[in-house]
Amino acid sequence: MKKNKNSLGLGWIVLIIVTALVDLGLLITYLIRGKNIALFNPKGFIAHEQFSLMMFVSGVLFAVAIPVLCILFFTAWRYRESNTKAKHVPDSRHSKLFVLSLWLFPTAIMLVLANVMWPATRRLAPQKSIDSSVKPITIQVITLRWKWLFLYPEQGIATVNFVQIPVNTPVKFEMTADETPMSSFWIPNLGGQLYAMTGHVNRLNLMADTTGDYPGSTPEINGAGFAGMKFTARVSSDKDFEQWVQKVEQSDSNLDTATYGELLQPSQNNLVGLYSAFDRSLYDNVIMKYNGLMEGHGHNE
Repeated sequence: MKKNKNSLGLGWIVLIIVTALVDLGLLITYLIRGKNIALFNPKGFIAHEQFSLMMFVSGVLFAVAIPVLCILFFTAWRYRESNTKAKHVPDSRHSKLFVLSLWLFPTAIMLVLANVMWPATRRLAPQKSIDSSVKPITIQVITLRWKWLFLYPEQGIATVNFVQIPVNTPVKFEMTADETPMSSFWIPNLGGQLYAMTGHVNRLNLMADTTGDYPGSTPEINGAGFAGMKFTARVSSDKDFEQWVQKVEQSDSNLDTATYGELLQPSQNNLVGLYSAFDRSLYDNVIMKYNGLMEGHGHNE
């Protein structure tokens, strides 16, 4: 069989593929440079830990996938229809050592990943408190349609679609929902997401290590106002946080029963709201509101 002079050799094909991958990497780097791509821009203790795990797992998987893909391509190239020199021996049998190695290699990869991921999963559990010499603060979160209500029980203030926390301070988010489908509370720069559901209390512990404004949202599609259900998480110094609390305390708005009733009504693309005071029994009342409906379904307290 005559060789096709117009066909590219294996070396040229590999060179083209490598060049295309390098160009793609440079293009992606250029597009994301200077932008807040939360997945690659951790700004909190939990986010840094999760980022390190993601990079480790990705490295291990790439170390496995790249040789496998190269072998696959080489096999397809070597035993292509036009290659008359390749020998096809369908009745050949592999040695037991070769078969054993095919099982040992993926088993070793699985053990390496399990040895790292298992303790990390327990260490980074959302409900586990973050070890710190700084006293943590508690923020109660109520998801509504389609807005976020934040209650500061220690400071006695409340906000809508805005939450401010001091830097390097552990924060305990206690989350529930009222008259809304299940939603996910998520500040990507600070850590992973956790669900907020009616009649339940889920706890998420986070700690930011860099000041700035970070986007928060729900990745859980929960109705017509899903796209506008966003909030801003501001990380500030301790002094700025105290000054902000004092500013909110001077607000003329008060989160009383009537005001909460208005917030409970479905609305989209809501603006930031600041309240100098709120009913301290509000959060417990929201949970107890669904107590009868949750019987037999469990309750996370």
